Amino acid sequence: MLAIQLVDTNNKSQVRQFVEYPFHLYKDCPQWVPPIFADSYLQLNRKKHPFFEHSDADFYLALRDGKVVGRIAALENKPFNQYHKTRDAEFYFFDSINDQEVANALFNAVFDWAKKRGLNRIVGPKGMSAFDGYGIQIEGFQHRQMMTMMNYNYDYYPKLVEALGFEKEVDFVSCYLPSDAFKIPERIERIAQRTMERGKLKVKEFKNKRELISWAQRIGDAYNKTFVNNWEYYPFTPNEIKFVVDNIMLVADHRLIKIITHNDEVVGFLFAFPDVSAALQRAKGHLNPISLIDLLLEMKRTKTVSGNGMGILPEHQGHGGNALLYYELGKTLLNFKQFEHVEMTQVAETTRQMRADLKNLNGVEYKNHRVYKKNI
Repeated sequence: MLAIQLVDTNNKSQVRQFVEYPFHLYKDCPQWVPPIFADSYLQLNRKKHPFFEHSDADFYLALRDGKVVGRIAALENKPFNQYHKTRDAEFYFFDSINDQEVANALFNAVFDWAKKRGLNRIVGPKGMSAFDGYGIQIEGFQHRQMMTMMNYNYDYYPKLVEALGFEKEVDFVSCYLPSDAFKIPERIERIAQRTMERGKLKVKEFKNKRELISWAQRIGDAYNKTFVNNWEYYPFTPNEIKFVVDNIMLVADHRLIKIITHNDEVVGFLFAFPDVSAALQRAKGHLNPISLIDLLLEMKRTKTVSGNGMGILPEHQGHGGNALLYYELGKTLLNFKQFEHVEMTQVAETTRQMRADLKNLNGVEYKNHRVYKKNI
């Protein structure tokens, strides 16, 4: 018999069941990259996660004869709804065996949750922070997940969701760039050189990670101002900015974080990170001295970089900033003599300029994550 259980986030046993379920579901999947347990538990901590300062969420388990066979979360992001004048609920953490009955029961819990709050549309997967990753993967299942910056799921997930009447809201595409793309095309290099000669936009080079961290607040403020025209945008609270920046700094190499300034104000950025997916797989969710050392070593031996987060303040767009960022990153990657691949992770299809730039760099779109919507 199938039952849906509302997780009591003060009940350690129920929280553990929710957090550990994907570790069982994907234990034999070589493409899945497990999150760190501490991060997963934080997402259900109403006292510590910044999302709960302004919004609500509940978490559900599907149990058949006492065994967990699925999970889901229902969220109401109040600042998002206020900013966009919508009445959306979001779903996230959807995981399930390949069973339509289980999926139906989980989503019916979300539908009921949303209706009780006067919400009229369900959108998702959409998480609790900007680095949670968007969408259900619909293409590129043979490729390994890029760390925990995106979601990975089995290929039956889209069928389960679409059978419930969900339709496409927006796609997030990931692009593969081969090493020859590090040699920036002459046209982009010319634009970058002219931009630097004009002297209005400058590239900030960090001497070490300590200096990068000292700029964290300015970078966070720019991040909050940059995406005001994006589909997923809502204004972050100071604690949310700190949360995002702290996550960035954890795996950042100061040489791979590119910042553009105008009169010492951060007006553009490109975040790139060494791909430590293999080390995360070996850690199996545990962050301890041994796994931490392995992560640090993986940063030095990985052949892949993830570009995840690029933006320029709207008032500074169209002045060569994009070309300048690509040019500076390309130079840095060539100087490293370590990397052979770049993945630009989860580029929204609505960011037309960036997608055009990636095609100019011979980028190949090879993963796709779809955010779904359904009126209720």
